[in-house]
Amino acid sequence: MLRFLALKRGSLVSLVFAALLALAPAIAEARMGGGGSFGSRGSRTWSAPPSTRTAPGASPFERSDTARPGYGMNQPGYNPSYGGPSFGRGLMGGLAGGLLGAGLFGMLTGNGFFGGMGGFMSIIGFLLQIALIVFLARMAFAWWQGRNAAAGAGPQGSSFSFGGGSPFGGRPTGAGFGAGPMGLGGGAAQQRPRATPIKVETTDFNAFERLLGASQAAYSREDSDALRALATPEMVRQFEDDLAANRAKGVVNRVTDVKLLQGDLSEAWREGSDEYATVAMRFSLNDVMEDRTTGTPATGSTGESQATEVWTFRRPAGSGPDAWKLSAIQQAA
Repeated sequence: MLRFLALKRGSLVSLVFAALLALAPAIAEARMGGGGSFGSRGSRTWSAPPSTRTAPGASPFERSDTARPGYGMNQPGYNPSYGGPSFGRGLMGGLAGGLLGAGLFGMLTGNGFFGGMGGFMSIIGFLLQIALIVFLARMAFAWWQGRNAAAGAGPQGSSFSFGGGSPFGGRPTGAGFGAGPMGLGGGAAQQRPRATPIKVETTDFNAFERLLGASQAAYSREDSDALRALATPEMVRQFEDDLAANRAKGVVNRVTDVKLLQGDLSEAWREGSDEYATVAMRFSLNDVMEDRTTGTPATGSTGESQATEVWTFRRPAGSGPDAWKLSAIQQAA
């Protein structure tokens, strides 16, 4: 009997870890930035960028030099649904997390999962409760995503089609980018007192496309000097940390054949002495992780693939297109 209970408890623990893995983020990819979201967007760092056709949403930052505003503080750029905890979000997410924590505690103390509330000791009961938790977490996340999309629908460029010129849709003369100063997202939620809309020119879009390829190439060469000319110090530190980790593992990340397929402007603004532009980009690339000694593909290689990311660029206010530097990378949600 004791052996049966021990085996049953071991199965429950395995199922718990499997459920937690199902809720965890996907394993980081090999390309520049490791498939993560990091950097700074000025006062808008902790608010979601307006959605576009290329990227309907963007993942919250995992790392940033910009301090997160305190909860309940009415600060520019603060969006509690975006800057909050990544598990769940809001009341429903907290409820789901609390239920999971209570269940684990009950199991470890011998009372079964949710032992203090009736105690479903069967495997079927346990799986039903895990399914309920996952459902609540996903429902809460979908609700918050819909709330963000409704409050922050931003300027959207037309989608890219082959043979149609630049991958960036809706050039400055179109509705997406506007011939004059752009609106920052259809609603008061996106209007911030410290930000002023700016006009983005064709030469700026060309600069964004150039930076996409040049920064990936510099990262592949492990050229820190070139990265410093293309990205902000915060981004360069992250890249150097990633490169150091690769060297410690004896591998090198070769990123080649980067081609922009589609791009949309999300928002562009000026605050203080800096200007920012956030752009959603879908691009193809050849992403290979190689053994540093032999040059053979190592674990983690993806080869030819496509990625969709939201990049933010920064430059001193009033400067030209060549002054743009990569300030943030976010994964499309």
